[in-house]
Amino acid sequence: MKAQKPLTDEERAVYQWQMWVPDFGEIGQEKLKAASVMISRVGGVGSVVAYELAAAGIGKLVLAHAGNVKPSDLNRQLLMTHDWIGKPRIESIRRRLLELNPRLEIIDVAQNVDPSNAADLVRQCDVVVDCAPLFPERYAMNEQAVRQGKSMVECAMYEMEAHLTTIIPGQTGCLKCYFPVEPPTWTREFPVFGAVSGTVACMAAVETIKLISGIGEPMANRLLKMDLRDMSFHMLRVKRESNCTVCGHLADSLPTTES
Repeated sequence: MKAQKPLTDEERAVYQWQMWVPDFGEIGQEKLKAASVMISRVGGVGSVVAYELAAAGIGKLVLAHAGNVKPSDLNRQLLMTHDWIGKPRIESIRRRLLELNPRLEIIDVAQNVDPSNAADLVRQCDVVVDCAPLFPERYAMNEQAVRQGKSMVECAMYEMEAHLTTIIPGQTGCLKCYFPVEPPTWTREFPVFGAVSGTVACMAAVETIKLISGIGEPMANRLLKMDLRDMSFHMLRVKRESNCTVCGHLADSLPTTES
């Protein structure tokens, strides 16, 4: 994380109300300003995570998302617009985020995460937010986050269901512990309401803010599962597997991302 710099008068005006939150204040806002967050896939979930973090005053976003805007994106990918159909998604993402927060630094990559680029992308951030739909890219990010000692907020949804957890290398299990093999039913295209992806995305943004600022208690070693059909929420205890091929070798002493 970069060295903290004092807020400008403009920043104090913009973030005044959230700086009233107890145990956050101006110091917490300065930590957000100094922090960088990587988001993989800035689609139904990732677009809302990015938008909320930009609104909260994060200093830098590292964003990876390939392809051009399609009509089917528009029911949930809130950084895409109808006039951008057929044009690169990453350009629409950048444009919309800077309209909200022109102070934001953005590193945009018109690629999806894979083993060839995961290390470099994770290296540029303090916290990773996994919003990718496919397990190969999620595993690639998880492995690099563990190797580099970066916390990762893991979130996903399907139809009316969603889950969320926070992975802190050396203190919690990792994605490979919780999902040792790719679920055979997991596919690229699936039923989705934008309001469901937005719900878990807002929670993921809060988790990210907590990790960076130190406010509250991260969801370490806990997995929140929710079904919005009946508004049921279940918190499950999860743990690291000692024989995990990604994180099983770690001692319980690595530092967290929060400073």
